[in-house]
Amino acid sequence: MKRCLVIVSAVALVLCAAPLFAQQKATIQNVPEISYTSVPNLLKVPAGETLGEAVGIATNSKGHIFVFFRSNNTRLWEFDKNGNFVKEIGKGYYGFEFAHSVRVDAQDNIWTVDEGTNTVTKFSPEGKFLMVLGRRPPAVLGAVASPAGPNAPAQKYIFCRPTDVGWDPQGNIFVSDGYCNNRVVKFDKNGRFVAQMGSEKAGKEPGQFNLPHGLQVDGQGNVWVADRTNIRYQVLDNDLKPKKIYDNLGVGWTVCVSAGPHQYVFASNSNPNGNTPGSWEITGEIYKMELDGTVIGKFGHASKEFGGFQVVHMMDCRNPNEILVGEIESWRVQKLILQQPATTKTSSAR
Repeated sequence: MKRCLVIVSAVALVLCAAPLFAQQKATIQNVPEISYTSVPNLLKVPAGETLGEAVGIATNSKGHIFVFFRSNNTRLWEFDKNGNFVKEIGKGYYGFEFAHSVRVDAQDNIWTVDEGTNTVTKFSPEGKFLMVLGRRPPAVLGAVASPAGPNAPAQKYIFCRPTDVGWDPQGNIFVSDGYCNNRVVKFDKNGRFVAQMGSEKAGKEPGQFNLPHGLQVDGQGNVWVADRTNIRYQVLDNDLKPKKIYDNLGVGWTVCVSAGPHQYVFASNSNPNGNTPGSWEITGEIYKMELDGTVIGKFGHASKEFGGFQVVHMMDCRNPNEILVGEIESWRVQKLILQQPATTKTSSAR
């Protein structure tokens, strides 16, 4: 029996040489602009401290803000809803080396994804260690940034530069894995392997990935994947079978699904690391969508100035009208207050 796949695109994209992937212009047309303001001086960092690359951003049910960032060491800070510093979590933790993302689950547990140690870690709301998925490469093997030569076959419980984590309503765990395994992995709530889609080999067919850089799961159990180097977003069902492809929103940099009860999806066509020539004019915006793919509007632009974005690596959208963005190259976190779109929704990613 042939599996039915809905491919959603206005214009087919041509995959060119690898250096061009990071500056792809979105091809969707007539998207309303959403106006917004950015809250100044959001985070009050400890005296004598500064943020590094703010690659991970998340909130809990109390509105507390968690920032996972790269500084002299990888660090995880917690702030209250007013931006006052609360505490550092996991200082000196063996699973912290090169931060990539942080998420908070429905029970307010805090999960970190560390690309450098190949681990996904679960902390309690109080910051106590609860679970680890993956394994840090032993020091006796030496420092290896990425595999030399072809990637080794993907293993059930070993990651290769993982990027993000999410959960379905039943508590199953989903991991995007990542820079060199090019797959999405499903575990049960106890961390036991269930299934995977993709493999150590990059591909561009439905259900294949080329750097799955971000992942979230909606209330229906569908898995949204930011398939970055393939310049698209893919949606998988709960068994990791491909359902839809959105390839007209630019580079699939990161994705966020709001808490609901009415859920929205936010997809970022971020300006690339290094700001390649011409990239500021065609990237930097974030799209707001319904779960069915209808695009409600877009907001943001590439800029080093406050109010613009300098490489949005991750978003928090628990409140779909208050978006937190973590930026790499400006070393900052911004809180964006969204207004209603300028016009009624007229565009669709389908």
